[in-house]
Amino acid sequence: MLDEIADLVTVPTGVRGPHGRVVIADADGVVVDRVVAEPPAQTVATHGPVPDLVAAVRAADQAVDLLVVAVDRTGADLTWKSAGGARAASAPADDIVRESVEGGHDDVHKTREGGLSRRSQTRAEDSWERNAEAVAAFLDKRVAERCPELIVLTGDVRAVALVCENVGRQVRELVVEVPGGARGEGAKPEAFATRVRAEVDACRERRRQRVLDRFGQALGRGAGAVTSLDDVVEVLRRGQVAELVLADDALTTLQEREVLVGLQPLELATSHADLETLGVSEARRFPAVVALARAALGQDAGVTFTAEATPELVDGVGALLRWSDDSTPSEQLLTQSADAKRVRTIV
Repeated sequence: MLDEIADLVTVPTGVRGPHGRVVIADADGVVVDRVVAEPPAQTVATHGPVPDLVAAVRAADQAVDLLVVAVDRTGADLTWKSAGGARAASAPADDIVRESVEGGHDDVHKTREGGLSRRSQTRAEDSWERNAEAVAAFLDKRVAERCPELIVLTGDVRAVALVCENVGRQVRELVVEVPGGARGEGAKPEAFATRVRAEVDACRERRRQRVLDRFGQALGRGAGAVTSLDDVVEVLRRGQVAELVLADDALTTLQEREVLVGLQPLELATSHADLETLGVSEARRFPAVVALARAALGQDAGVTFTAEATPELVDGVGALLRWSDDSTPSEQLLTQSADAKRVRTIV
């Protein structure tokens, strides 16, 4: 396994600038090899029966499903890609899909010559509008099918405005207009790429803040969210988690604290007694952050990282819930888990 990883990482990724790399292997060979946008502070290697997926999960949290649409007065080029997260090291562009749409109306040039100039101008403007309608219809259809998180619209100023006027609500809510791009030659790719990265960063922050706002509101109601390691472990074990929230500045502490885990992702507990209720007689101790990430992925939960722990985020970890019942831990009512920690919130 080590020899295969060593051979792999000596091959250049072809990615420019600072970046990191996540490699995960099992007895059959490498199963994950991804380049991540942000390099780690130091190289880390772990070995054991359970993979440490935190770096891969963080890269997924950084990714934004992006659609770049470059329009002119005849049609548009669409570029689908994942921006800001991880990509395959062996093929940096393997997640990019390109497609084009043409409007079908080719009388797109105005003229000042002769007595028919006004009629020619009218025909040209009508062609622009019909082509923009065709692009908008195609865009509505493809966005409904693929559901990107962000749409960057660029190109000819008049064509951009016409397309924006004709797209449906779903596209309109995702579109940002970014100048500097174009179909074919003539654009300044570096300046345009910088503007797109800024929009991707803003989209990622909006997405993160929406999760944190929902978490804070649910926590304030005392229903739909929990915090503290004990309570989060319990709801993960029960398959209740929709979104796991982790504070960056608590990851080191969560790496040092241990959780008992069984063979399956949802077999985890902070005590042997809790694990025995699941019928698990043999368990191993693993870093809490490893067990939390594994259990979240095991129930198709999302994972959101926040820059720092807040007073509401006990132990630097929290969870938004899919469902709850009377036995679900509550941050306002004493229940069977982490009662001593919650007493301080009842004054």
